[in-house]
Amino acid sequence: MKRLNITVLEPFFSGSHQKWAQGLQKHSHHNIEILSLPGRHWKWRMHGGAVSLAKAFNDTDFVSDLILGTSMLDLTTFLSLCRDKTAGIPTAMYFHENQLTYPWSPVDEDVDKQRDNHYCFINYVSALAADQVFFNSEYHRQSFLDALPEFLQQFPDKREKDNVDAIASKSMVLHLGMELSSMDAFQSSEKEKYADPVILWNHRWEYDKNPREFFEVLFKLQEEEHDFKLVVLGERTNKYPPVFDEAKAKLSEHILHWGYADSFEEYARWLWRADVYPVTSNQDFFGGSVVEAMYCNCYPLLPNRLAYPEHIPQKIHRDYLYENRELQARLESAIRDFMVLRQVDYQSMVKHYDWSAITDNYDRRLLQVVDTVIE
Repeated sequence: MKRLNITVLEPFFSGSHQKWAQGLQKHSHHNIEILSLPGRHWKWRMHGGAVSLAKAFNDTDFVSDLILGTSMLDLTTFLSLCRDKTAGIPTAMYFHENQLTYPWSPVDEDVDKQRDNHYCFINYVSALAADQVFFNSEYHRQSFLDALPEFLQQFPDKREKDNVDAIASKSMVLHLGMELSSMDAFQSSEKEKYADPVILWNHRWEYDKNPREFFEVLFKLQEEEHDFKLVVLGERTNKYPPVFDEAKAKLSEHILHWGYADSFEEYARWLWRADVYPVTSNQDFFGGSVVEAMYCNCYPLLPNRLAYPEHIPQKIHRDYLYENRELQARLESAIRDFMVLRQVDYQSMVKHYDWSAITDNYDRRLLQVVDTVIE
């Protein structure tokens, strides 16, 4: 396979964005250079990140065969500022998320002031300008394309809705590559020490993860005197939903761990110890935390929506996907049967997302972008 020089442009080099970029750089057959900015001030990164990354690109001696931007990049601004160097270089976008279908926090004043539209527009024109658009799940790809016509309809004229078909024709799914096998070293038999099932939360402490529903179900389980333990992980900001403080007080007798894990080792060990993984999120374009929990053989109880059905083989959807208002009953059943659930191999459903299994597909797809544009 021909070896490409690829520049990855990441305006928000943190969390899953950083892990993905570094994983691609580490495992790809191609030669990857990452140009990035610190993962903070996400709105400013979407506005101004392209300006800073364009300067860095113009200053580098790295000769690129392909430019690969991610979803917080304003590709149009970047290309306009680098046109002397980028002319003729194929471009691709990798969408970790998009602002058209991402649920905004109810406390964000930009929504009321209608200042959120411009972030959506950046995603739209970046996809339009790219030669290839990659999405991390089929749900993400389809929801973005479905949302575009309504988004464009709000403008007074010249909506150019045929651009939706143009974007669709160059869009494909390229699932998130993950360092799942790095968790293997921290597997132990400590799960067997717990006589009660361990329930897990390992998402960001944000409104879009719907923590209120998650904890309300646990409050009911406690009222009905079900035996369980609780591990709560995940990053939090200063404005996290107040239900976390309420839950910490109400569920104190059940808690084994509360808060962000100080190291990857600690995080992985808690995942291996957990038994039951009820998810309530209102948004997940891929669900990296879900995949990590499943890889560590934690029984997933997932809503039948978003990207989650893609992680479960079709013929066993009913065993792991719940419908509205089923969560409490399904969770009670899992608590009763947790010793049986401990014997099931959930890892096999998601191990194909490990870089060791997915890298070849990435390398082929990235090479195809270059070959198609050059032809």
